[in-house]
Amino acid sequence: MFRKLRWMGLGALIAYFFDPQSGRSRRSEARQRIPAMLRRTSAKAEQAGKAASSQATAVKAKAVHRKEAEKPQPDDVTLARKVETEIFRDADVPKGKINVNAENGKVVLRGVVEESSLIEDLEKRTKKIQGVREVENLLTAAK
Repeated sequence: MFRKLRWMGLGALIAYFFDPQSGRSRRSEARQRIPAMLRRTSAKAEQAGKAASSQATAVKAKAVHRKEAEKPQPDDVTLARKVETEIFRDADVPKGKINVNAENGKVVLRGVVEESSLIEDLEKRTKKIQGVREVENLLTAAK
């Protein structure tokens, strides 16, 4: 049955292209359209391939780097400077009145600040810094 349909389709195609009146123009148009269609299809397939390749690369990268490699614990001086850099970014923080010390991941904050709310804020910001294991807050508010 399918064989018969296939032969009938082939016969219709031959009759369409070799028609004595319009066959020549149909063949000419097909010679122009078919290569253009193949180029478009090829370009779309190439884009799809590139997209699939980049997605596969991204999935691989995510799988390989699921967890950021843990950085080694910074030495005490580096940690203290890192904390100072972070907490002294705001202009409201009195730089000369706060002392920062670090020892084995424990950071000690000493000094006097103008507002008591700044004490809690500095402690929170210090705890967020990578490498800080513990914060001892000895800051006091000026009276």
